[in-house]
Amino acid sequence: MNAILEITPQLWRGIQITVSILIASALFAYIMSFIAGLCRLSRNVLLRKITGFYVEVFRGTSLIVQLFWLYYAIPMLFGINLGSNWWIGVIAIGLNYGAYLSEVVRSSILSVSQGQYEAATALNMSSFQRMRLIIFPQAVRMMLPEFGNYTIQILKGTSLVSLIGLTDILYYGDIMRSTSLSLSPVIYLMVLVFYFILALPFIFLTRKAEKMAKKGAAD
Repeated sequence: MNAILEITPQLWRGIQITVSILIASALFAYIMSFIAGLCRLSRNVLLRKITGFYVEVFRGTSLIVQLFWLYYAIPMLFGINLGSNWWIGVIAIGLNYGAYLSEVVRSSILSVSQGQYEAATALNMSSFQRMRLIIFPQAVRMMLPEFGNYTIQILKGTSLVSLIGLTDILYYGDIMRSTSLSLSPVIYLMVLVFYFILALPFIFLTRKAEKMAKKGAAD
């Protein structure tokens, strides 16, 4: 018990970095998902090719490699400074999960019943009106559970930012483990508990979203 009371305040020091990275990278991932997902449905071949390349590269390579590439390789090879370590963490995580979520956006839109498209066309709606008023609202309902699941994945992905020196929860856990090797099991158990507590609201919201999605899109 004394060990837990000693460890908890130390891990708490990293909560701000973990939460700020989570919020910023999740928002960035959401934005990228809608941009890439909608572009992949575009009639413009160039847009489809560019976004398809982005999605396949970031889904097909490791987040750790992407993080190190942005942190080490780009500044060395091209002399481009992407900002602080915080920004590099946000960009890497956001681009990675944005690629995965773009497929959720694309597949959800394609899952809307063809009858909805035909009904909107019969009402003489433009393509933009059809998407904004009929298709997109139904597609968003289907996206919500997966967005919740991937937000939890993003939370877990934030633990990698300790590898580039950001002082998140895992960073302080590793520091304590290096000075108190005998407490390693308790330290990493507490790290696990911290991440689980942070994930609980998203687990709850994801279950709510699943209930909404069960209503489905209109036939």
